[in-house]
Amino acid sequence: MARSGIDYGGMMHRAMQALIADVLERVAEHGLPGDHHFFITFDTRDEGVEMADWLRERYPEEMTIVIQHWFDNLTVDDEGFTVTLNFGNSPEPLRIPFDALRTFVDPSVEFGLRFETQESDDDDEDEEDDEDGDDNPDGAPNGGGEVVQLDRWRK
Repeated sequence: MARSGIDYGGMMHRAMQALIADVLERVAEHGLPGDHHFFITFDTRDEGVEMADWLRERYPEEMTIVIQHWFDNLTVDDEGFTVTLNFGNSPEPLRIPFDALRTFVDPSVEFGLRFETQESDDDDEDEEDDEDGDDNPDGAPNGGGEVVQLDRWRK
């Protein structure tokens, strides 16, 4: 049965992706201003993710990259972005679709977004929520976003 009404969760999800695209486009054109830097976590299993085999073996489910001191070839399109990062003196290109994003954080200004996955495993959901304290008390639909606590990235 088709749901009628306004898909606020989907609309918010797309708006947050557009915001990240805009930020990355500005950085691609002008570089990172001031102390800004990004922690970007993405699902390495997403069909559009392109990365070296050795990185995929090391990060089979999820990976967090940092865009800060050294990055190259940052380009953005409607579907995602590409960037070359340095892994142990080995430059590696990455292609990351916006749909693969899980978190985007700029700790310099305490800004963060978290994307909920569209899929949920009912068997594991309650256990995972209790373990990491990320349950969704306000009942927002999956696929929406929320501001994340930055404590886990503070030094």
